[in-house]
Amino acid sequence: MRLTFFALLIFGIVSATSAQETKKWTMQECIDYALQNNIQIKKSKIKKLSVHEDVLQSQAEMLPSLTAHTSQNMTYRPWPETGSATVANGYVQTSIDKVFYNGSYGINANWTVWNGKRNTNTIKQNKINEEMAELDSAITANNIHEQIVQLYVQIVYSNEAISVNKDNLETCRANEERGKTMVDVGKMSKADLAQLTAQRAQAEYNVVEAETNVRNYKRQLKQLLQLTDTTFDVEIPETTDEMALEEIPALNNIYQKALASRPEIKNAILGINSSDISIRLAKAQRMPSVSLNASFITNTTSMSDNGWGMQMKNNFNLGAGVTVSIPISDNRQTRTAINKALLQQQDYILELENKTTNLYSTIEDYWLQAESNQNRFKAAKAGTESAKASFDLLQEQFRLGLKNIVELMNGRDKLLTARQNELQSKFLTIFNIAMLKFYRGNL
Repeated sequence: MRLTFFALLIFGIVSATSAQETKKWTMQECIDYALQNNIQIKKSKIKKLSVHEDVLQSQAEMLPSLTAHTSQNMTYRPWPETGSATVANGYVQTSIDKVFYNGSYGINANWTVWNGKRNTNTIKQNKINEEMAELDSAITANNIHEQIVQLYVQIVYSNEAISVNKDNLETCRANEERGKTMVDVGKMSKADLAQLTAQRAQAEYNVVEAETNVRNYKRQLKQLLQLTDTTFDVEIPETTDEMALEEIPALNNIYQKALASRPEIKNAILGINSSDISIRLAKAQRMPSVSLNASFITNTTSMSDNGWGMQMKNNFNLGAGVTVSIPISDNRQTRTAINKALLQQQDYILELENKTTNLYSTIEDYWLQAESNQNRFKAAKAGTESAKASFDLLQEQFRLGLKNIVELMNGRDKLLTARQNELQSKFLTIFNIAMLKFYRGNL
């Protein structure tokens, strides 16, 4: 019994300690973890490693190839012609055997000396492809980064919305209790009290909805991080009005820095460079190629009276040669390859133009949103102060019986709307300014 008691006591202490030590993730921790563990990023890194293998392969193509070969063949001749000679491996054999074997051994070497620079250009192109694969990984990382920032801001905003709705719920509960008191003393009808009750029920619903939004955004963030931890939570940073009133960076300054640093732009430029090499590779098909070859060959046979070693020595052959291949007609294959490479280059040029246009449009959208939401925040902040002062006065007048239930509810709705507008414009401004810094390369 005592052992069980102490075991339960220790378990309770450990559980309490674990609960107290539940990790809360900051935005930067989320970003760092995603860059190391997100499956999309891991797959893009695997693609880069695969392209690197192509680089190594194309570099190896510059070296001579070397192959060794041997063959062992056994022959059965049931009815050999007696008194005749047999030619085997270039030698006349007078021995007549029903069963005999031949063996050959050789080493061949081949080296492409020149093929219109196709080998060197292939290496250059594969290196560009490797850079493009690395930039693809950076593009994926940037997309993940942007999604994390957006989700994190949504979580912080929704968390603030919970506080606003809870404050509103407390006000609605207080008004409902005051209404019950007024009904008891005959200063309010039950119909008016029912409206206050409905208002309180709606406020409770708004709290539940805001809490659901937070859980949903956390679920999306957890999925982005490839986490299955049910205790996942985020650190809610302190946000100030000054963050929303921060000076907005100049649009052109952000765009110029983004042009010089964004991986999607660099990727498109590398695509054009790769297409240049593709054109040279296609044109090289018209040029002759020169290769050197050498071989070392020997053979043995059972129809010889010499030993295996002597046969290997006597039958040893050493050869070397030069092969020149001159293309004359290839049924338009080269012309087609050149034209397709030229069309691919035009496509890359258009892709670069499209990406620069999209980049400017994205930055401009964040910039306009930052400007407009910052102005909205300034107006909403003043509107909240006015609506609060008005609602406080309405509550006092309602308590004294100078205002009716409809006027009180309208005042409460105006205050709630003003607070929500202020909160929304504040966090939208913070988010858009953060994204402008991100595209400028400062986040």
